[in-house]
Amino acid sequence: MKAVPETDDLPPLDVLLPLERAGERLEPRPDEADLLALFTDRLPVDPPRGVHVRVNMVSSVDGAATGVDQRSGTINDRADFRVFRTLRALADVVLVGAQTARVERYTALDVPDGLAEARRAFGRAPEVELAIVSASGDLPPGLLDEERPPIVVTTSASPRLDALREQIGPERVIVTESDAGVVDLRVALAALGARGLSHVLAEGGPTLLGQLLESDLVDELCVTTSPLLVGGPAPRIVHSTDWFDPARHLRPLHLLHGDGVLLGRWQVVRLGA
Repeated sequence: MKAVPETDDLPPLDVLLPLERAGERLEPRPDEADLLALFTDRLPVDPPRGVHVRVNMVSSVDGAATGVDQRSGTINDRADFRVFRTLRALADVVLVGAQTARVERYTALDVPDGLAEARRAFGRAPEVELAIVSASGDLPPGLLDEERPPIVVTTSASPRLDALREQIGPERVIVTESDAGVVDLRVALAALGARGLSHVLAEGGPTLLGQLLESDLVDELCVTTSPLLVGGPAPRIVHSTDWFDPARHLRPLHLLHGDGVLLGRWQVVRLGA
């Protein structure tokens, strides 16, 4: 497991896009004011659909979403960490699939060091919520026993539904109806928005991203491309059994570079837009 870099050991990031800002250098700062300004540009204060869904993923140059240990943490970098902590600071809630929570060893989330004041300035609550999507309700051991348990997004057919409600409280369980036994993400996001968690940061994994895109629920996609070739049967950042029809179109918002890493932010063009 990689050590978390110290904030004073983070690299500068150079702006490549948009062209009118190309050549600017964003030096690391404890409050990350420059990065926060960049990632809040075009970010709605009150999302018109009730929630704004931003996805953050990492990929190697040969398209792998994980390293050999099946974890994305082995292919990210210090440059990625700068953006990662900035996006977390701007989120009301981080949304992940149960398998990702298990493999990446998620626990209750803390506000990144030095960014609490900026978070308050953007109107966010003091704590970042964690929401885990699991149709079965089967979550990593110990996660539900934490002082701040996650919100669990599941279905009415979950065999653990009653146990979940008893263990973490019914207010921490979002239930969606589904004939296929799959979580209805549109209903789940609406429920998060109704709780005031309107700025959603989805961190994967690939199956959750595929489902969000298939349902046309993603507003922005942030992708870090690490300068690595890992080979193997690694997944891509999007997993879907069917081709998207039509293919989803993206518009570049900005592109950064640091330590050989490319960090892109894209607007996902919603269907019918």
